[in-house]
Amino acid sequence: MKPSLVLISLAAAMPVFANSLEDAKSIEHNTNVSSAVSQKKVDKSAQASIELRAEVEHLKEETKNLEVYRDHLKGLVSSQHDEMNSLNDQIAEIKTTRQGIVPLMYDMLDGLDALIKQDKPVRLETRQQRLAKLKALMPRADVSDAEKFRRILEAYQIEMDYGTKLGTYQGRIALSQDQQVEADVLYLGLVSLVARNLSQTRYWSWNAKQNQWQELDSGEKESIDRAFKLANQEIAPSFLTLPVSLTKAEAK
Repeated sequence: MKPSLVLISLAAAMPVFANSLEDAKSIEHNTNVSSAVSQKKVDKSAQASIELRAEVEHLKEETKNLEVYRDHLKGLVSSQHDEMNSLNDQIAEIKTTRQGIVPLMYDMLDGLDALIKQDKPVRLETRQQRLAKLKALMPRADVSDAEKFRRILEAYQIEMDYGTKLGTYQGRIALSQDQQVEADVLYLGLVSLVARNLSQTRYWSWNAKQNQWQELDSGEKESIDRAFKLANQEIAPSFLTLPVSLTKAEAK
């Protein structure tokens, strides 16, 4: 009777063992699936960390470049303020007579003429027209010397603004003596001067060393278009990457 009882007992226990085995396999399968999912999350986090570090390094480089531009602009603004203060000192010292003020105004117009000719062609036609009107104003007897002097100072202030602001305008640029194109022009103080044709298929940067417009490749298109949107207040302020239009002397 005992062998029969053992066999009966084993037969009764088999379903329990089978269920336990199935449960163990199920647990093992779920564990493997969870491990695979966890590994994917770890791999994804590691890749995100690598990309984030690369982005941080890129932003550090852009910040460094912007700091250089900022320091350069500060120097320009300081120099322009010193020049303006010097003019103000001269105005305070000279006699308020026609013999004293008139020669000074002609000297200032000559200085303005030289500045426009030597400077980057930012709003060149507008600046030349403004200078021509001032020269035509000088011999007029129906305009007081005080008003003439005020307008000359106003022109100097406008020239100072060109050196410190981000702006855009539409005008003709001379690619050569025989070729001019209508273009959208963007300037960032005295640091950068770029242009694009109205169909946005060609882009140029002002080469201060060669004193001429230089065509850019398509790789610059996105950053320049972004700069135009920022200048026109179509996007929020952000970092800009633009070609530099400085001579060696200006860059120091």
